[in-house]
Amino acid sequence: MTDTLTIIDNRTEKRYELPIMYGTYPEYGAAIPAKELRKVKASDTDFGMLCYDPGFTNTASCKSSVTFIDGEKGILRYRGYTIEQLAENSNYLEVAYLSLFGDLPTKEELDRWVYEVTHHTFVHENLKQLMAAFRHDAHPMGMFVSSLAALSTFYPEARNIEDPEVRLKQIHRLVAKVGTIAAFAYRHSRGLPYVYPDNDLSYTGNFLNMMYKTTELKYEPNPILEKVLDVLFILHVDHEQNCSANAMRAVGSSHSDPYCSLSAAAAALYGPLHGGANEMVLRMLREIGHVDEIPDYIQRVKAGDFRLMGFGHRVYKNYDPRARILRELAPEVFKVTGTNPMLDIAIELERIALEDEYFVKRNLYPNVDFYSGIIYQALGFPVAMFPVLFAIPRTAGWLAQWNEMLMDGDQRIARPRQVFEGYDLREYTPLAGR
Repeated sequence: MTDTLTIIDNRTEKRYELPIMYGTYPEYGAAIPAKELRKVKASDTDFGMLCYDPGFTNTASCKSSVTFIDGEKGILRYRGYTIEQLAENSNYLEVAYLSLFGDLPTKEELDRWVYEVTHHTFVHENLKQLMAAFRHDAHPMGMFVSSLAALSTFYPEARNIEDPEVRLKQIHRLVAKVGTIAAFAYRHSRGLPYVYPDNDLSYTGNFLNMMYKTTELKYEPNPILEKVLDVLFILHVDHEQNCSANAMRAVGSSHSDPYCSLSAAAAALYGPLHGGANEMVLRMLREIGHVDEIPDYIQRVKAGDFRLMGFGHRVYKNYDPRARILRELAPEVFKVTGTNPMLDIAIELERIALEDEYFVKRNLYPNVDFYSGIIYQALGFPVAMFPVLFAIPRTAGWLAQWNEMLMDGDQRIARPRQVFEGYDLREYTPLAGR
């Protein structure tokens, strides 16, 4: 017997039986098909009941098998694998494959995948002319978003999204080229010549090469820093139906090509409420300045003077598992790059906050942004590059969401309803009479 929910409309005293649908974990959240609410009407001419949910905070917009999050328990899994297992044992391209295709690759599948990605890292030379058109001080993320959209004009066949082979080709291109575009944007902002990909290197090693190579004949990335960046990329592959994933799905639902859809997702990430939080953490740590100033800063936070950046999360009501991984990695980074007093401030701030009932009671635990900004800075990345660094690995997750959406027969073009609060019918008055 199908579980149902009984609704009694007190306006009409009618009863309605609405079906309840479940996912893999019934306790995680049951759902009512929204179309069923349309049956609840005050009269025969009534449009039917809508669900008012600003920000879609309690609306399931899709069915997905890509990522599972249990915010209460601090669990993050890609395709069933814990983020801890993947960060310890896999590399970024392995995890990207998992996210996109549903399973960890065999040796043969991985070799083929790496080959396809590696051999699409170069971008058309004309893209350099687009880069040259930006001001010298253009924000790298703005350049990144624009360049992604421009790629659609280089590959017009990408509009044929119904063809699985065409879709796969664009996936190869995008996963490969986002790192090149990101590095070119950085080099432009520094007035440096562009560095072409070195496909002998790993995915993250090649990215570091395109960022930092100067006069050496062959760039050799530090293996520890290369590994740390790889882990950072793994941690940022996907995070369920966040703002940028929702943008990817919404634009993609119109059957836009993947380059324009991805550009929309990256534009959503550009917003400070989504992709810029780690920058705010760095500003906070600089403001604190010294571990001795932390107690006073904590008191000011509790007094409501400002928020504690990098603590708390829309989904996680426990310790963000990604933050726990980065906390352990941070000291390894500084063994290579040198000590950073901000790490000492961060660790002590975390210790004090997690022992304070004020923060524990409110489920304010460190999130991924608390440590990622410190590590990115230690790796030599300027703050303006932080959202771009987020977007590079998230490309795989966005494409996984996009591809899943296209294969879902329940999906339609995104078209939310509204609760109209404007004027009723008004009589038009000619200009002379106003």
